[in-house]
Amino acid sequence: MASSVTFRVSPYLVLNSHLRPRCRVQARSSVGGDSTVSSSPELAVSNGAPPVEEREKLGPLTGGNGHAVSKNEVVEKEEVEKEVKESLEVLWDDAYGTKSVKDYLECARDMIRPDGGPPRWFCPVECGQPSNDSPVLLFLPGLDGTGLGLILHHKALGRAFEVRCLHIPVYDRTPFEDLVTFVEKTVKAEYASSPRKPIYLVGDSFGGCLALAVAARNSSIDLVVLLSNPATSFGRSQLQPLLPLLEAMPDGLHFTVPYLLSFVMGDPVKMATVNIDNMLPPRVALEQLSVNLTSLLPRLSGLADIVPRETLLWKLKLLKSAASYANSRLHAVKAEVLLLASGKDNMLPSQDEAQRLTNSLKNCRVRHFKDNGHTLLLEDGINLLTVIKGTHTYRRRRRHDYVLDFLPPSMSEYKIAFNQVVGLLRNASSSVFFSTLEDGKIVRGLSGIPSEGPVLLVGYHMLMGLELYPLVDEFLREKNIIVRGIAHPELFSEKMENSSSEFNLLDWVKVFGAVPVSGGNLFKLFSTKSHILLYPGGAREALHYKGEEYKLFWPDQPEFVRMAARFGATIVPFGTVGEDDITNLVLDYNDLMKIPFVNDYIRESSRDAIQVREGMSGEVANEALYIPGILPRIPGRFYYLFGKPIETRGRYESLKDRQNANELYSQVKSGVESCIAYLRKKREEDPYRNLFDRTVHRALHSPLHEIPAFEP
Repeated sequence: MASSVTFRVSPYLVLNSHLRPRCRVQARSSVGGDSTVSSSPELAVSNGAPPVEEREKLGPLTGGNGHAVSKNEVVEKEEVEKEVKESLEVLWDDAYGTKSVKDYLECARDMIRPDGGPPRWFCPVECGQPSNDSPVLLFLPGLDGTGLGLILHHKALGRAFEVRCLHIPVYDRTPFEDLVTFVEKTVKAEYASSPRKPIYLVGDSFGGCLALAVAARNSSIDLVVLLSNPATSFGRSQLQPLLPLLEAMPDGLHFTVPYLLSFVMGDPVKMATVNIDNMLPPRVALEQLSVNLTSLLPRLSGLADIVPRETLLWKLKLLKSAASYANSRLHAVKAEVLLLASGKDNMLPSQDEAQRLTNSLKNCRVRHFKDNGHTLLLEDGINLLTVIKGTHTYRRRRRHDYVLDFLPPSMSEYKIAFNQVVGLLRNASSSVFFSTLEDGKIVRGLSGIPSEGPVLLVGYHMLMGLELYPLVDEFLREKNIIVRGIAHPELFSEKMENSSSEFNLLDWVKVFGAVPVSGGNLFKLFSTKSHILLYPGGAREALHYKGEEYKLFWPDQPEFVRMAARFGATIVPFGTVGEDDITNLVLDYNDLMKIPFVNDYIRESSRDAIQVREGMSGEVANEALYIPGILPRIPGRFYYLFGKPIETRGRYESLKDRQNANELYSQVKSGVESCIAYLRKKREEDPYRNLFDRTVHRALHSPLHEIPAFEP
């Protein structure tokens, strides 16, 4: 029977107005029965599955391009253009680092006041309005039950997802199976509304058990499950002895529990460093850390209100039943699972559990964070949206689309990637860029490269692709353009995954837009007017042998010119030099093949690898994948020269003739060789080619990108 209940709503929380009726919400509690909830026009809370609105269904993707692109890979131009208009801007503000665990504790204080209500969903204000066609993300909380565990990630996730968080009130005693039913109702309602879109379940600790249980019971629904230190390992947890201790503890000593829990659940230092800029001088960073810790520790007493003694006892018993329920149904989970495991989790054996779940689940990938504690999502060093993007877990459809599902990097991702991840290479190489204007004049910078796409950058691949990172960095810094690199598909294969994987450089390459080579992906990139980075020499060029530096290994046939002309793309040949100034190739393919066991490993890896040049002849067809032996040199400098842009607009019909296509292909290749020859000669005139001279100049005069070079 319906009954009227009133909820006190935190000012931090609001439901997106387009998802719910503004003044009245039909709510469904977790224990059955409907209730009508009154709210103001600005604030609304729903404690059940949302009303379902009919949404427009997209038609099938059709089209054709007349090249080696399958029918299923082609996208209609109108839909591609629609995706471009609705996409995020490059280097957008994701607000990561502006919130910390202090904000979590303050917001939780408003959330936990007794209201008599059952579990419910809420949408954080910071999430804002999601972009069109965004999938739904349901956050399932840990022991605290507040639903605020994503507070560091609200704004970022809100641009890519329709975020809803589950709030389980402090004095709620809903059994685990009823919680599963409650979440399941929402999942089924969302699926009925948008059957072609995935539904994301983010489960933190206890919420991980809840997510797995829902996934096991709904194997026919397209679910993506993200687990952060799931409590499925509760049977082996250090919390087990805590239960009898809490039952026997006098009421007067309960105030000590929050402080004990805080050090078991997470790393206070990691929590306190979230909003500290990693580029600050050490002394300033330590002062800021001291201030943050001083203000954080007194707030930890609030955990006693978030998880009072009776609630903690109930939650520990609930954890036990949740772990048992989820573990007994792992075999039924067919959803895509991404598991995030902490290396310093003092509450659960999360690293061991990651290995067990990888073996037990049909489709599970893992990323380890060796320096983080149990409360991974509240600590420094992890941006959840970055992890989702870097593992290609973000999608709006049944399958991930490398072009249409791409989310451009944010400013915080840019700073982390180029200041920390590849910061050493960036500083050591001190790359300098030149480009060629329409009149043939060579100038410093990228002003000679068109800002409007589609633009195809075609160049030489240095050893191990070392030139990639400074190139992507410079396009973002100077032109605010993301360059979409065409990469070997082996980098995206499941063979690169293992149960001990950390979030690594390869994941960052994906964050910044790398795409596996295929006719379909190239077609879509041209359709979206992208700046595309192509290396015709591929793996053979990047893994060249001794004495082969700056030598091109290109196929004989013109692979890309016709498709570029079809879209009227501008082709820009470019050369880069400097690998011989920063590395010394000690062991190449020929050397390694003389070493027992190593040669067997290389043969086996190459035999099992995806063959991009299959059926071709010549050196370019030799795609042996291996890691060469290299030693660093006292760094010289990387130099880039982009040649005169070549327009293809209006040339598509003429390029259908093989001879014309070959002539354009030869022109591009000749342009790359000319750029390399020019740079090898002119770098001898650079007074700052030496690392020591650049370091002194940088300390006294100018930032990294303004250090002088030779005059073009």
